[in-house]
Amino acid sequence: MLSLTEKEVEQLAHQLMKGMICFYQIDKKKIYQMPDDEDYFNYDLTPDEEDILDEIDENPDNYAEFTKMEPSQEHQMMQDFVDRKVKERALAEDLVNALSKPKAVTGFKFLIDESKYKSDWTEFRSGKYQDWVKEQVDSFNYTED
Repeated sequence: MLSLTEKEVEQLAHQLMKGMICFYQIDKKKIYQMPDDEDYFNYDLTPDEEDILDEIDENPDNYAEFTKMEPSQEHQMMQDFVDRKVKERALAEDLVNALSKPKAVTGFKFLIDESKYKSDWTEFRSGKYQDWVKEQVDSFNYTED
């Protein structure tokens, strides 16, 4: 059964928010991260990263994989933040409008970074990603049973 410390959950969440994919080596309780292929398609793996992937292929039961949220989940998280935290109607409307356009994440981030809600968003997003990591742990444990 996989269990993580709060510090490990925070570390995994932080790496996922940066666009990384993470692997947790169960026997050594070690976290490996590397760029997600979808976000870094021109990125060449280092020899160490290639070795880690080879080890995962050879012994997949010893590793738990953690991935970032899907775009629809990210979008819903941003919408939830607006609904729950943003009190100014004009800013809330601007944020919802940004979410309805192409490059929604970029538009949302630009507006949030220029607002008094920047730290609230950072905290909200981090908390949601920590919950996401815990959901993946639960899923991993469920499939192991």
